[in-house]
Order: sequence, then structure tokens, then C-alpha cells
Amino acid sequence: MIGQFAMAQSGVEFKEISHQFGKVKKGVPVSFVFEYKNVSAKPIVIEFANADCGCTTPEYLQSAVPKGQKATIKVTYNAAVEGVFKKSVNVKFTNSNQPYILTLEGEVLADTKNGKAKS
Repeated sequence: MIGQFAMAQSGVEFKEISHQFGKVKKGVPVSFVFEYKNVSAKPIVIEFANADCGCTTPEYLQSAVPKGQKATIKVTYNAAVEGVFKKSVNVKFTNSNQPYILTLEGEVLADTKNGKAKS
């Protein structure tokens, strides 16, 4: 996994930009909270956070994050379809030229009587 990731042009530093869930149970949504810090001289605001499909939902505060402060984006995957998944959310901040791409990965397993997937 990626430890520290920063992009000087936007003044935002994410603790992680990717998360691996491993094996998850079908029909049981999984979430991960991505933490970021405002390392710029001005407050920052998320202009948008768009998932690549309806199965993935980003949640975040739309208020400004002051200089030096931390905030989070919670991303939830619904785990409705069996198989390997890799889902992305594009996050665009004010004063940033390009969006950040946050990624969730894992494998959804069927709920079977003999061997249930662990979440």
C-alpha cells in the first residue's frame, strides 16, 4: 500500500489513495475512510467526488478544510456482484488542476453453506 502521497499543485496530502479489502461477503457493503490533510496556505474544498459506477458511494463534508487540518472521505462499495473488483472515485479539490483517484479493491465471494466469506 501507499504510505504518503502528496501533490504540491493542490496542497493536499492523502495518507493512502488505495485500499485492499481482500475477500468480502456478497451483499455486505464494505467501507474505507481515506484521510487527507490540507498542506496548502489556503482553505480547500472538495469540488466533486465521483465514483466510476453506482455500486460505489463517496461521502464527504462539503465545507472548507482550513490550512493544516485533516478531513476524510468515506467510500462504500455495495459488494452486490461476485468476483474481483477495482472501483475508483475521482476527487477534485479547489485550486487543483487534476483530480485524485482513490481506489478500492477486493474479491466478492458467494455466501455458501460450507464456506462463508469473511468480511
